[in-house]
Amino acid sequence: MSRQKVVLIPGDGIGPEITAATTRVIAAAGADIEWVLCLAGESALEQEGEVLPQRTIDAISEHNVALKGPCTTPVGKGFKSVNVQLRKAFDLYAAVRPVRNLPGVETRFSDVDLIVIRENTESLYSGVEAEITPGVVTSTKVATVKGCTRIAKWAFEYARAKGRKKVTAFHKANIMKLTDGMFLRCAEEVHRDYPDIEYTTAIIDAACMRMVQDPTQFDMLLLENLYGDVVSDLAAGLVGGLGVTPGANFGEDRAIFEAVHGSAPDIAGQDKANPLALLMSGVMMLKHLTETSGDESYAEAAEKIKAAYDSCLQAGEKTADLGGKLGTQAFADAVIARLQ
Repeated sequence: MSRQKVVLIPGDGIGPEITAATTRVIAAAGADIEWVLCLAGESALEQEGEVLPQRTIDAISEHNVALKGPCTTPVGKGFKSVNVQLRKAFDLYAAVRPVRNLPGVETRFSDVDLIVIRENTESLYSGVEAEITPGVVTSTKVATVKGCTRIAKWAFEYARAKGRKKVTAFHKANIMKLTDGMFLRCAEEVHRDYPDIEYTTAIIDAACMRMVQDPTQFDMLLLENLYGDVVSDLAAGLVGGLGVTPGANFGEDRAIFEAVHGSAPDIAGQDKANPLALLMSGVMMLKHLTETSGDESYAEAAEKIKAAYDSCLQAGEKTADLGGKLGTQAFADAVIARLQ
């Protein structure tokens, strides 16, 4: 196995705890990784005077791959989201959120197996806001042919690579005829090059209703930025919440894998946090390293970890949020014990 350097951003709140648990499991699975420790978020602000230090940006630029814990984002005030800043800094335009039922995590649905593909750089998250006059503000929704086309192409390529059969675009083009209309037109044009994959569309509000009625009717979802943010969390709720769903952000040359839940400062330092979401993101990262390096041992380590945490969950070896009794590090120990 060739040693790979990966930037490690522990994040805030519970981030350092779940990051420590995740890296221990990855090492125990035999993945040869040299972690390059960097800071972002409130911890970076406290120690280095800025929420996204240049040193962190330079490290990701050099090594191309990062694993990131949750970073605190103030609501309605304060500094801009570190996640958004990272996506813009590296043009990480494709967010991927796999959502599947896990053994031992009972929900009202079974056989859920979705992949949410979210455009990550445009729409209302472009940050184009202005105060027109006191008491009146605007937020501009941005869509470009380039942005809409490349996320559609990325989604269909990913569907083909993963053996998926159908892509459904969620939209509100009946109201936002220019922005969402462009999103649909670009997706339709791209789909012509992928006749082996079914393509359908659904109006976002009705689609959300259909998801909570029967999520198994969907396969892969393609969404613009804001819709993708909302729907990916909705989808996570179908299988147990944000604590059991991984996330990744891809650009042309770089990728950041992250826990998509919050930093939970109320339980920080108490060994209560569930590290599973970050561990699952780490599994995605290991598979990505195989794709970029050609070294199959990273994918082998990923499969070992996945089988181990599935086995733990099935046996009831879970953290408290999932109805178990294990703490953060004890869950990592349980996964390591089941690695084969």
